[in-house]
Amino acid sequence: MRTVGPVIRRRNEEAGGALIGYLPVGFPTLDASVEAAVSLVENGVDVLELGLPYSDPVMDGPVIQAATQQALANGFRLADGFEAVRRITDRTDAPVLIMTYWNPVVQYGVDRFADDLAAAGGAGLITPDLIPDEAADWMAASERTGLDRVFLAAPTSTDARIRQAVDASRGFVYAVSTMGITGARSDVDVAARTLVARLADAGAPASCVGLGISTAAQVAEVLEYADGAIVGSALVKALADGGVAAAGELAAELARGTRPE
Repeated sequence: MRTVGPVIRRRNEEAGGALIGYLPVGFPTLDASVEAAVSLVENGVDVLELGLPYSDPVMDGPVIQAATQQALANGFRLADGFEAVRRITDRTDAPVLIMTYWNPVVQYGVDRFADDLAAAGGAGLITPDLIPDEAADWMAASERTGLDRVFLAAPTSTDARIRQAVDASRGFVYAVSTMGITGARSDVDVAARTLVARLADAGAPASCVGLGISTAAQVAEVLEYADGAIVGSALVKALADGGVAAAGELAAELARGTRPE
């Protein structure tokens, strides 16, 4: 199984850290989303984060919301997520995480979801609206299948909540760099540095910072203190505006931020 931990460690040894790229499954079409994901890896993305479109995306910014709503309008089904993972892992060596709201997993069946994700070659799950207190079923399913589990931590998280996220996560902890909605902005928040330090103090296996990164300079800035930089909205916008080629070009540009000067 291709888990993310070894890739993040390797990229921190040989470069500034890992570049993690997010795209929604099924946008603009299922085939195009697979091509775009493969293009990201071919252009320097180390770990893929595939979002499952959901009807009530409360934590997503406008760019990602628009993309996932289009995917749903096109008839996205949960099975498409597993198909995308299978097709991408057939063509690349990068670990592929699924990012999903928790309700669709519960509806599908937690054990069935874990089995189908593992069978497709997936690395694990990022669960933005699931807290470790309520994750007993997922903890058991991921232990059984060996899947990574990535929980979120925010600048407003209490020390107890930080410790919970660290203890429950396998692969990395997702450090949310500004509170609120995800989206591109021009300066990566100083709050992220403090948050990553708190996660390290709590013994996090690795910390990757997401929400708001859109340039190579921001990737390099984040990798000064974090193990990975997560880019979402900027890549989705590139795909929406310029297709697979534009997403690949932006990935290549962002990857320059992982290389030490």
